[in-house]
Amino acid sequence: MRRAALWLAALALAGVVLPPWYLVQDRLADIDWSGGWLTEPDHAPAVSQALLFGRWWLWPVLATAAAAAASLLLPARRSLARALAACGTLGLLALIIQGYAIGLGGWRFAVLEAVFGPLGDRQFGIGTGATLAALAFLWMATTGLAGLGFFRGDPFTAGAVGTVALAVILFTFLPIASLLSDAFRTSEGTYTLGALFGRLGDDRTWGLACLAGAPRCGVAWNTLMLALMTAGGTTALGLAFALLVTRGGIRFPRALRTLTILPIITPSFVIGLGLILIFGRSGIVNQLLYGAFGIEGGRWIYGLQGVWLAQMFAFTPTVFLVLIGVVEGVSPTMEEAAQTLRANRWHTFATVSLPLMRPGIANAFLVAFVESIADFGNPIVLGGNFGVLSTEIFFAVVGAQADAGRAATLALVLLVFALGAFWAQARITGSRSYVSIAGKGDGGVHPPLPAWVRRLCLGVALPWAGLTILLYAMALTGGFVETWGRDYTPTLRHLVRAFDLEWSARGLIWSGVAWNSVWTTVKLAAVAAPLTAALGIIAAWLFTRQSFVGRRALEFATMLSFAVPGTVIGVAYIYAFNVPPLELTGTGIIIVLCFMFRNLSVGLRSGMAAMSQIDRSLDEASFTLGGGGLDALRRVILPLLRPAIIAALAYSFVRAVTTVSAVIFLVSAEYELATVFIINRVINGDYGVAITTSTALIVTMGAVLALIQVVVGSRRIRRRAPALAAGARA
Repeated sequence: MRRAALWLAALALAGVVLPPWYLVQDRLADIDWSGGWLTEPDHAPAVSQALLFGRWWLWPVLATAAAAAASLLLPARRSLARALAACGTLGLLALIIQGYAIGLGGWRFAVLEAVFGPLGDRQFGIGTGATLAALAFLWMATTGLAGLGFFRGDPFTAGAVGTVALAVILFTFLPIASLLSDAFRTSEGTYTLGALFGRLGDDRTWGLACLAGAPRCGVAWNTLMLALMTAGGTTALGLAFALLVTRGGIRFPRALRTLTILPIITPSFVIGLGLILIFGRSGIVNQLLYGAFGIEGGRWIYGLQGVWLAQMFAFTPTVFLVLIGVVEGVSPTMEEAAQTLRANRWHTFATVSLPLMRPGIANAFLVAFVESIADFGNPIVLGGNFGVLSTEIFFAVVGAQADAGRAATLALVLLVFALGAFWAQARITGSRSYVSIAGKGDGGVHPPLPAWVRRLCLGVALPWAGLTILLYAMALTGGFVETWGRDYTPTLRHLVRAFDLEWSARGLIWSGVAWNSVWTTVKLAAVAAPLTAALGIIAAWLFTRQSFVGRRALEFATMLSFAVPGTVIGVAYIYAFNVPPLELTGTGIIIVLCFMFRNLSVGLRSGMAAMSQIDRSLDEASFTLGGGGLDALRRVILPLLRPAIIAALAYSFVRAVTTVSAVIFLVSAEYELATVFIINRVINGDYGVAITTSTALIVTMGAVLALIQVVVGSRRIRRRAPALAAGARA
């Protein structure tokens, strides 16, 4: 306790004395060591801001930091804990009050100006100093609570809960709440429930005229039907691939695994474009049908069928990444015990293996359902007259009418759908135990799949794999021909234009038009991926291993930004972070934050699914031996979570690289992302450079995924290899 208090007090004092307190020229960290430090108002820390520039509202923060340092003199442990909790709470309150009370134009609220008079000054968004001080005060409060007996007296658990809660509140709840409040706003600017109910009753949202022969139903029903179809289909496909890779006895499991996750490392428009080239009006299938039988295929790819097929390609890899660790985690000892009791392969699979996979299957279904209702790229490309909530929200935000109230109302409907899926998943898994990894040695080997189950998986997975190969062969060819759809003469012209290199007297020049956007994308994604994975795994550990007030509400809050379409998230971030105290618009930080909290849920859900198979007695053993929450997580849980860690890292990195809708409103001239560059090239008809850049992204992400696998490694549970087991039996 005392050592933690010492470090936290030092962190708080460093935050108010050393770095700039405010944001510096759209950058979070910038200390002017040439002489502006301490004396320039744009670079000065909080101490100089208060002493030299008359910003008296910072004095409570400085006083609280000093009080935290003075509390180290308290001799009793409980007194120190109370002082830390009080200083941390007061410091956070002082930061929040002064941050939201004063903005770029002085006082934000008329009542403050009436009480204190005109301010005659202003303040910008928080910088490095304020960020360090806020973290120090947060961890002081949680450490103090742990010292008072909360969170089993473990400072790490308390700090983890506080960090996750604050992060979710700031970067998920606040932006979405600021946008959704428009659902209750009337045309006069007031807030009433009548405004919400009036918009909810819109026939365009809930209409069922299609049942009476009309061309379309309401977008809410369309979204729900599409999401159920996609979640069911992708869960079945992902499970089939996971079973084949882990226990199907196929000759090339690594190749099938690689092919399965290939769509996840592809920009979304490539999948849609490939489907159009295969099944579109001028696609290969229609041309073959017309040439052989005189049959015109028509435009069936546009609408529900096309969007569903594209989503099946897009989201099956996500489901596979969630399920692969769960399938691997089922204890073969339990399956061997069933066979010892004379159960055949099918009975063992149906009564032992599948029930132990239930949490993973339910989590995978939930992820796919939420992915589908939040998807924007596939419906906008292939939807045609089939409207869904995400596209309707987009048109309400950027359309000619710019109806923010309708956009907020539709986003609220999406959240209700996500909440329903979350509730259903909790009901399906229930409170049963799915533990299959305990402290005992596990030297078993998974039994082969029942013959007809293996044939069914092969019959589903192999044609799908073949279609995937054809899809990519068609889509990626366009980057290496003269003119896509007209002149198929092979050429490297587009590749040279996108990624040209030149030598000059000053050295190497990256002269290709795509270099800047690709480097920026990879850099920001490399920063966001480990942060996303770490936050997701820690949150999963908290939600599955710890009990605290508000746990279920916090768990659902992590799904909010995942359930809302990316365009809504982008607009919500602009709403929330365009003014102090979190003035982040135009920086790379806002893009990294958007990446993190947009992609947090998959790491969270895969971690929760994997942890549901790990016996709690392993954690308890760590506590019994004197270890805290950090020891249990680092030494016991994390080595058993390597599949979930790989899933979180891989998913967060590739989604950061391939996302479009969530960041299209957040990019700037300095931070142009590759996907936005690709979309702009497609809009301008420059398909060659667009597809060449997409190909480069796919190759880059494949290399990064291989590196993640090598660095993280595989989970070691000391099981016999199937070949050795077969030899032993022989």
